[in-house]
Amino acid sequence: MRPYWRRLLMGMLFAIVFGLCNGVFVWATKTFFDRIAPSSPIVSTTTAVIPAAATWATEAKSYVDKLLDPWLPLMGRPLDWRQVLGGVLLLPLPVLLRSLAGYVSMYCLNWASQRMVFDLRVAVLQKLNSLSLDYFNRSTMGDLLTRIGGDTSSLLNCLSYGFSDGLKDPATIFSLLCVLFAIDWQLTLIAVVFSSLFLLPMRFLGGKVRRATQGGLIAGMTQSSELVEALSGIRVIKAFALEGEQIARFRELSRRVVHHGMKTVQARGLLHPIMETISMLGLGVLTVWIIYSGRTVSNMVGLLTGLLMLYQPLKRIAVVNIMFYEASVGVNRLFNLFNEQPSVKETPQPKCIGKFASELRFDDVSFSYGNELVVRDINLAIPRGFKLGIAGESGCGKSTLVNLIFRFYDPTCGRLMIDGLDFREVALHDLRGLMALVSQEIVLFDKTVAENIALGKLGATRAEVEAAARFANAHDFIMRLPEGYDTRIGERGVILSGGQRQRLSIARAFVRNAPILVLDEATAALDSQSEAEVQAAIDRLAENRTVISIAHRLSTLMACDQIIVLEQGQVIEKGTFAELLEKKGVFASMAQRQGIVDEAGHERRPSL
Repeated sequence: MRPYWRRLLMGMLFAIVFGLCNGVFVWATKTFFDRIAPSSPIVSTTTAVIPAAATWATEAKSYVDKLLDPWLPLMGRPLDWRQVLGGVLLLPLPVLLRSLAGYVSMYCLNWASQRMVFDLRVAVLQKLNSLSLDYFNRSTMGDLLTRIGGDTSSLLNCLSYGFSDGLKDPATIFSLLCVLFAIDWQLTLIAVVFSSLFLLPMRFLGGKVRRATQGGLIAGMTQSSELVEALSGIRVIKAFALEGEQIARFRELSRRVVHHGMKTVQARGLLHPIMETISMLGLGVLTVWIIYSGRTVSNMVGLLTGLLMLYQPLKRIAVVNIMFYEASVGVNRLFNLFNEQPSVKETPQPKCIGKFASELRFDDVSFSYGNELVVRDINLAIPRGFKLGIAGESGCGKSTLVNLIFRFYDPTCGRLMIDGLDFREVALHDLRGLMALVSQEIVLFDKTVAENIALGKLGATRAEVEAAARFANAHDFIMRLPEGYDTRIGERGVILSGGQRQRLSIARAFVRNAPILVLDEATAALDSQSEAEVQAAIDRLAENRTVISIAHRLSTLMACDQIIVLEQGQVIEKGTFAELLEKKGVFASMAQRQGIVDEAGHERRPSL
């Protein structure tokens, strides 16, 4: 709110003016009937008694009446131009002022609300980006989308409408009660007692709305996650004829959303008849009391006008109360999000590192996901310019090493070091700026080819982008696209083949020009022809760089200076490609299964 306090203050002030104008209108209505109707009371055996505490109101009224008397018409007195003007404007003027104040208040508060929620959405995205990968691993896509869109939208609705009504209506009620107390404190006190009866149903129905909103939110998040999965996996769904299953699941989740939505509608719908019944009951009691106590006609008209005007703001406040209960669910979720702390934290004064000079080192590194130890007692030294291969069966901890190298996670025990500095001491931006990743999981965005490549180095020129594409063997197929480098490739690069997408990711690594290159099974999902093209680009990219290559296809590790073999998170073999084959251990067995060596352990040579 702080950046927008001026608009908020202006909106609040005009909300107060709006409320005061309602009180002025009731006073004007009573004054109008005072001057055109006799001041005799309605026939009754009792008379109203004004307490001494109300003397100030009587004196104030007398002073105002004396001040305005020349400007207002009076029954039996000749009219002049001032009285005509005053009589014509007596009622329209407070209504006009009320309308203008209401518009300005609404505009200012909405102006501020829209911008506050926009800032909040950016803050939510910033917070999500600051969290570590473990948070995203335990969150669903529906939950994340709801936090950015749904939770902030409910707050926007609450601020845009609830904030405005929540200021104008209390000011209206206060001003009306002041005028009504000045007109007749006894009847106003009775009205206040009946109005307090609204609190019980408001509280009960508000709790019901909150529970329904929470249930609907959970069902909606699950539905959103299911929808994202269904649409992103449409190829598999069609291949296995799962359309009916997906639709049935979606229908069931929709039924839950509708169920909770109807609970909210039920609570909202019950609110109005309950309030109207209580209001009409109170109005009946007041009418009987007016006739019994013998109030004047002008007092009766003023009171009834004020009480009728009091009903609408009370009803709106009840609706705002329901709106607050609905928004509270999303607000609590936002509080929980902002209270989340990343498991990977940067030190308050991190050390800057501009280049990679000597070596990467794993020093007794172990890591566990919860209670499951995934990597244990890893000791490695990777000098600058060194090419390290990592092999092992699925689930042995290869990808975990990549996550540790990029500091997506911190080791449970031990430490990683770069040029003698602990990873935890180095600025994250600097550390990751020294690395480039080419992964089996190719991530492209719905942007142009040039924009996707340039993501490797923000601010890259078109010349740098094209040079990177040429190095990655991607320039020729890019030029065959409808608009060349300016062709939008669709979500996840759907218009490209697997090999083309991978070459774009390699071009992105080229333009980054990082000294450390991490290859995470970069050719695992490609056919033999695409693999050959991509491998040629990778070999060119790896020149004069420190390379950490994780591969399931062992043939891609032949050029490595050293290969380590992992099993259950531990290094069980280490050596060059030839040395590991000679040992006839786990690596040699893997090579044999892949047809790289024969049963005797001899390397197979491709026939000419």
